[in-house]
Amino acid sequence: MQFVYHPQAGAQELHIEGDVYNYIFKVRRHKRGEEIALRNMRDSILYHYVITEVTRRAAVLTLVHKEHKEVLPKCFFHLLWCIVDPKVIEKTLPMLNEIGVSRITFVYCARSQKNFRLRLDKLQKILINSCQQCGRSSLMELEVLENIDEVSARYEDIVLIDFSKDRLSCADNIQRALIGPEGGMTPQERERFAKIKGLDTPMILRSESAAVAVASKVLV
Repeated sequence: MQFVYHPQAGAQELHIEGDVYNYIFKVRRHKRGEEIALRNMRDSILYHYVITEVTRRAAVLTLVHKEHKEVLPKCFFHLLWCIVDPKVIEKTLPMLNEIGVSRITFVYCARSQKNFRLRLDKLQKILINSCQQCGRSSLMELEVLENIDEVSARYEDIVLIDFSKDRLSCADNIQRALIGPEGGMTPQERERFAKIKGLDTPMILRSESAAVAVASKVLV
């Protein structure tokens, strides 16, 4: 654990209870008198608190010092990901967060199952837990778009990752890439994109494997 998230981190005194209390004292086993680091995920400050009071269900933390400490991705990368099973997305999201993806736009494509609905509040909690472990000081941005038309109207310079002899290279300076769903993009959807890149592998990748591979190629 690099820090604990609390929305009021920065206040001189924090009253801790609920999930945060359970994490600090039942999972991490901290004790009174120990110092822990907290972030509010809105600024770049790491706040150091000492545990001054502990009861069975709550605790009081007192701010002792703070430091400016940004831990950010080295560059901007926006992943557009056609919606697949939410369980797959939830499992893959921490990896994409650690790699340094700046923003994910989830989009319903022709071959996405329309009954899949994402809970952005749940995904944000997953991201917070991931940031606490990897140290990232800013939350990834998330959004959901209903179709490829909305994507085309909102964003430019998107590289579609699909089957292509033009291979994606580490030297390619791309900021936005679209990953298709299981079953791939339809011919009509492919026609919407001027830039199509393939991955240099003879294997057929699952949607989540392609997302991690592309993010790694661009960012790591």
